[in-house]
Amino acid sequence: MKKSFKRMGCLILCMVFLCGVMAGCAQNEGVATDGSTSMSKVIGALGEAFKSETGITVTYNAMGSGAGIQAVLEGRCDIGLSSRDLKDEEKAKGLEGTVLAYDGIAVVVNPSNPVSDLSVQTIASIFKGEIKNWSEVGGNDAEIVLIGREAGSGTRDGFESITETEDQCDYRQELTSTGDVITTVAGNPAAIGYASLASVKESVKPLNVDGITPSEATIKDGSYLIQRPFVLVTKRDQALGESAQRFFDYVTSKEAATIIASAGVVAAQ
Repeated sequence: MKKSFKRMGCLILCMVFLCGVMAGCAQNEGVATDGSTSMSKVIGALGEAFKSETGITVTYNAMGSGAGIQAVLEGRCDIGLSSRDLKDEEKAKGLEGTVLAYDGIAVVVNPSNPVSDLSVQTIASIFKGEIKNWSEVGGNDAEIVLIGREAGSGTRDGFESITETEDQCDYRQELTSTGDVITTVAGNPAAIGYASLASVKESVKPLNVDGITPSEATIKDGSYLIQRPFVLVTKRDQALGESAQRFFDYVTSKEAATIIASAGVVAAQ
């Protein structure tokens, strides 16, 4: 009889222990994000800070805005990352967008290029192939090489929407990441491209647009015209898991604004 009680007691203790472990695992289950390559810096910074505070790991699959949106629709990630607003047809599928921050899209050239300032209209004419030589805008006598992003990219969508060049750009190359654009422009004195301001490195030169330098201040006050939102994508009528909800609440809080600013973008809160 005593042995039976002992066995039962041990069994109960084991069950309590296992329940505790399972509860702990559920609370610390990782958060999966997928989407815009332009958001890598800000999501990376927020993910590190969140893990330091909670112990919960945030994974980031940088496959582009369109891929991130599709991943949410198919249930392959918790939160999608888009560097453009959701389209009406995407909202009609039950998706919801929450603006996390605002980012400038820098128009970048090789540092050796003497051109430093262009108007939005001139930039549009260059990317549509109407202006073909740098000498036409005060630069060297060299054919302009247009570098852009692939179809579905939030950066491309934002750039083409603002410059009104949708489906009109005469790209020499269409690349799959912000980093590839920067590397390609850095290696070609005649190239011009566009990239998230937060990702711009010293290897390229961002142009002033209509006399305005792209910066946190000019994005915040709206004077720099080529800018777009960074959006968190979720399903409208489906609650996030506990860990994902904690991360969502964390990154959209006022306390996260400093971390977002350190990544070179302007917090929406």
